[in-house]
This record gives sequence, structure tokens and C-alpha cells, in this order.
Amino acid sequence: MRSEPSPEPCTCGQPAGYAACCGPLHEGGIAANAAALMRSRYSAYVLKREDYLLSTWHADTRPAQLDLARQEPEPHWLGLDVKRHEEHGDEAIVEFVARLRYGGGKAQRMHEVSRFVRESGRWFYVDGEFPDD
Repeated sequence: MRSEPSPEPCTCGQPAGYAACCGPLHEGGIAANAAALMRSRYSAYVLKREDYLLSTWHADTRPAQLDLARQEPEPHWLGLDVKRHEEHGDEAIVEFVARLRYGGGKAQRMHEVSRFVRESGRWFYVDGEFPDD
């Protein structure tokens, strides 16, 4: 009896494949917590899912558009590491480091401490700060 091959890790880095991890959220599912939303937003950047990024951005801080397809040079996302996740009622903090490379340039780190709020059972990204490393 042959076993099925393991799915490729999700674009967010979790061992479950995209179809079991970020995919359902990108299709309208509800994130269980702010860290899951953060991971799905990272995957949306990788996949250029502007629709999802805007729909999960809090209305008070959401930009009108993102224009990810027009970024030059185009970022190549290399990975995500969630460092900290704290929830206090309907507010949360997620600290993460995303690694990326623009064009053929040197790899860079984007370190952010993001704020999230939950409204009507759904988590939304509010904003973030970039701590000094």
C-alpha cells in the first residue's frame, strides 16, 4: 500500500499544505486567531492576493489600493517567522520577521510588531511598528 506524498508546506511556512492552511482563509474562512490571520496575510503577499489583504485590513487604516503587481523590483518572499502572539480579548499583537529579496539583490528582513482587532468574530490587521533591531 502506497502512502500519499506529504503536501508541500504552505506559503506561510506551516507544514500543512496551502489547501489546509491559508487557502481556506483566502476563500473567506475565519482565522482562529490573529497569528493565523498574520500567516494568511503573509501568504497573500506571496501570492499577490490584494483582495484578501484589503478585506482583512481594518477599515480605519486600510489603504485604497496596494498595486502589488506594479512593485519594481518585485519582491521574492523567502520565509516567515512568527516571534510572538499575544491576545487580550478582542485585541492582539503579532511580532514577526519576514525575509525577502528584491530582484537579484541581497536578502532583507522585515521585522514588525502588528496590531490586530477582532470585530464580529473576525480578526483584522490594524497597523504595525518596525522595532529597531
